[in-house]
Amino acid sequence: MARKPPAPRRPIRVLIAKPGLDGHDRGAKVVARALRDAGMEVIYVGLRQTPEDIVEAAIEEDVDLIGLSLLSGAHMALFPRILALLKQRKAQNVPVFAGGIIPDEDARRLRKMGIRAIFGPGTTLEQIITTAREIARAPP
Repeated sequence: MARKPPAPRRPIRVLIAKPGLDGHDRGAKVVARALRDAGMEVIYVGLRQTPEDIVEAAIEEDVDLIGLSLLSGAHMALFPRILALLKQRKAQNVPVFAGGIIPDEDARRLRKMGIRAIFGPGTTLEQIITTAREIARAPP
């Protein structure tokens, strides 16, 4: 009897968001496009999203990964709130990565809180794509 081929794996679904009042979205759009071009399904929710909006969209869209982009300096207020809301909504298994201008000490604290990867200036798109694939497919 012939063996049934494995079911194809669906593409990684990633939500890209700009939390807070940061109005600079060029980097987030470049990352969103690179992830899409790498075969991922990208949901870009745009500028000025609240943590509640981001978590709600992630749950509604059944994403595998959340990417946050922030240049305003509010990362220590907004990122922990997003992680807390994910936990509150029992969605803490959705990994989160972030990019922006984040000082090293803050990046260390955010990683301890649960942000899986943090990308700063000079990070290549290939590094982001590779890391996104790794953390989206890693067991929770």
